Amino acid sequence: MGDHRIGTVDDTARWVAHHRALESARPDALFHDPFAARLAGSTGRAIAEGAAPAAGGGDGWYLTARTVLIDEAVAAAIAGGCDTVVNLGAGLDARPYRLDLPAGLEWIEVDLPAILDHKAAVLTSETARCRLRRVPLDLAGEGLANLLDGLADRRVLALAEGLVMYLSPDEADALADTLLAAGVERWCLDLSAAGVGSVMAERNRGILRRAPWRFLPADGVAHIEDRGWRADRIEPLFPAAVRLGRLDSPEAHRRAAGPQPDPRNPGDAPWSGVVSVVPAR
Repeated sequence: MGDHRIGTVDDTARWVAHHRALESARPDALFHDPFAARLAGSTGRAIAEGAAPAAGGGDGWYLTARTVLIDEAVAAAIAGGCDTVVNLGAGLDARPYRLDLPAGLEWIEVDLPAILDHKAAVLTSETARCRLRRVPLDLAGEGLANLLDGLADRRVLALAEGLVMYLSPDEADALADTLLAAGVERWCLDLSAAGVGSVMAERNRGILRRAPWRFLPADGVAHIEDRGWRADRIEPLFPAAVRLGRLDSPEAHRRAAGPQPDPRNPGDAPWSGVVSVVPAR
């Protein structure tokens, strides 16, 4: 039996797609992604099944709640007038195919060539619900600023799901600065604070050993706001998962009903959330 742990960040996209497939198969599914199982393939399934319980099925609540909250944030941004979505580190996200989107919306997927090629091959016979463009790009280079320069007349939502935690702190700060300088109207991202570090240290012994989480700011949302942004939507993941029925133990309900960490100063608490920010100007 082979080692089915994650070898690269690309493999995390297959792991996430597998969990989306599991959620979609539930009779009480919170979303339906009919493409997820094909996109995850046997690799995504093997990674999840071969992982330690805490890193495999134990994270399903987190990934499901994150998907739901970002779906809601995307819908809100489009309802508010955004006409272009730039999906950074798009991975195997199938939102252009599964969400109810305006036909005139342009959805631009940005990621490394290998993962975009895999997605294009799997979905070659499918039709996106909006205008879809794929841009192979290393986010560590200068290409993103050039891409955004070409969208100066658009109302852009930058979407970063499952991305910033894999960046170094300097790379995450540079991304925040690039998006702000480009004048994007809104940026939606999932963010985890420093208190998640001890949890992820356990994961790094197995499923995420080769793709560790590196950007876990101790000041949480304040770290992003200090770079010229203002958060206007903050959705903590833990209470959302309880509300959505994906964490249903008495202890989970007790914790969700109690005081929650300050997202701008979470301290040592393992806080994670979906955050939408706009330029502070």
